[in-house]
Amino acid sequence: MARGGGGRMRDVLPELKSWLAQGRQVVLATVVSTWGSAPRPPGSKMLIDQHGAMVGSVSAGCVEGAVVEEALGVLRSGRPKMLQYGVADDTAWQIGLACGGEIRVLVEPLSGLVAQAAAFERWQRAIAERRGAVRAVVVGGTEELVGAWRLVDRSGADGAEALGARLDAVGRALLTSGGAGARNYHWPEGEVEVFFDVDRPSPVLVIVGAVHIGLALCRLAKQAGYRVVVVDPRRGFNTAERFPEADERLLTWPDEALRDLGVTDGTAIAVLSHDPKIDDPAVQAALRSPAFYVGASAANGRRGCGGNACWTKA
Repeated sequence: MARGGGGRMRDVLPELKSWLAQGRQVVLATVVSTWGSAPRPPGSKMLIDQHGAMVGSVSAGCVEGAVVEEALGVLRSGRPKMLQYGVADDTAWQIGLACGGEIRVLVEPLSGLVAQAAAFERWQRAIAERRGAVRAVVVGGTEELVGAWRLVDRSGADGAEALGARLDAVGRALLTSGGAGARNYHWPEGEVEVFFDVDRPSPVLVIVGAVHIGLALCRLAKQAGYRVVVVDPRRGFNTAERFPEADERLLTWPDEALRDLGVTDGTAIAVLSHDPKIDDPAVQAALRSPAFYVGASAANGRRGCGGNACWTKA
């Protein structure tokens, strides 16, 4: 039975840990490339166990059944395999691609990933700490390199030494620019195709001030895919009833909250309380942080902006 939608490694990792703890044999399926009407982007993932149970998705149901059949074969062989489905295939109508499009899916036995313990641990740690990570995996070309992979995050890299610093440099660049995709390289052993699987955490919006503007902003930010944290020390304002969609609510002063949150370059901060006791220390702390955006307004008329003080940081 399939559960959950397609997503990044961080979306299926809790289930993966549970399955591994239960001793299940697991296959990881990852969308490597798409063309046309393929419904899931590169990097989307699905887990399959030896009984055909599924978590995640690599399409909107179009190819999952076919991928499961191939995954069971990969478990038997122990070797990764690249699958390709397109409208020109004889099986297009049966597997649901008659609407057009093409999808390539890499199917890997998890034993090959877990065997590289340091890299696999770095991957899990980056996800747990809400940091970005890029996995560079050989998906085609020279047979002895297919399945070899390295994991790159901001603190370093681990994995197959044969792939070396050449891929690490690309991985570090993709941590900032994003965009999963495949590239071709010439190695001494021959031509290889490498898929860069970019896994970046959802952006974070910190709303300082649990006021009526924050209510609307929280809803909009959630629709846009942000993780939302509401910060306000006033218990009557910062409640679960008022902010049911917030991922986290912190009943503390904003300078303390921003220090403890671990603000990153994937964080935006909106300071909205209109109370200088709350807003001023929040703005000072926010502008010292690596946040990619800081915006604030205070209706006190002291600093212009039509009666509002406004700061932006980009």
